[in-house]
Amino acid sequence: MKKQADDLAAPTSLQRGLRILAVLGSAPVGGMRLSDIAEACTASEATTHRLLKSLIAERFVDQTTERRYRLSLDFFSLAACAANPDNLRDICRPHLIHLSATLNDTVFLLVRSGFHAVCVDRAEGPFPIRSFTGDIGGRIPLGIGQGSLVILAFLPEEEREEVIRFNIPRLLDMGAMDEVVLRTEIARAVAQGYSGVETGIIPGMTGVAVPIFDTNGRVVAALSVGTLKERLGPDRRPTVIELLRREAAIIGARVSPFDPALRRPAQYLGGVVAPLAAASRVTPGDVS
Repeated sequence: MKKQADDLAAPTSLQRGLRILAVLGSAPVGGMRLSDIAEACTASEATTHRLLKSLIAERFVDQTTERRYRLSLDFFSLAACAANPDNLRDICRPHLIHLSATLNDTVFLLVRSGFHAVCVDRAEGPFPIRSFTGDIGGRIPLGIGQGSLVILAFLPEEEREEVIRFNIPRLLDMGAMDEVVLRTEIARAVAQGYSGVETGIIPGMTGVAVPIFDTNGRVVAALSVGTLKERLGPDRRPTVIELLRREAAIIGARVSPFDPALRRPAQYLGGVVAPLAAASRVTPGDVS
């Protein structure tokens, strides 16, 4: 009788496998080591390795060349079948239009794509401005402009550090900012809950951005307003930020972590993503 009770209390292979999937669901971009997965699952490395091999055979998990493990695209495809059928752009479009009409300014929706941010939608205001991303489908290194910087700021620390190490040479090459300035702006964005970079690079232009978190509390996108500097003074800025935060919260409650626009924005936009010119430099008239 006692053995039967112990058997019922012990986790089954199915439960341990599901636990591994849950752990990998919050893994960094590069995946996790076997020892870290085993520790997070409170299981032996031998048992964890055996289950990982089964999950790889069923194409739920991939193993990288660095011998790390991560969820496979097949897993995300399966999960997407049960996800919210609305995609991010469809969810956000009414909010972008509402914000643009309320503020009389241009509003951007950016999502992360690896070391970049991609503009997946925008609603035009009456004032002519340019953006770092250009039109819909444009991309920039994370850290350039308010929208991409606020995404970078709220990434898990390990992912954020990986992006910073990779992007700093490109930010310097573009004449944007050095590592000290970038880290200062990241810390300010985290403390404030929004980004409003004032580097002086863009005379007469400014903007603010807030993060959008999915239902798991993970940053997945940013809402950004770009406008003339005189339109975002200390008297108006708090109202703009509050409106952005309110819409971001509503959007976040409906965002599925499995939305294809969050995983592969280039494919989601039909492959029409502007190439990033390595030698391009930040020029006046560009905002996030």
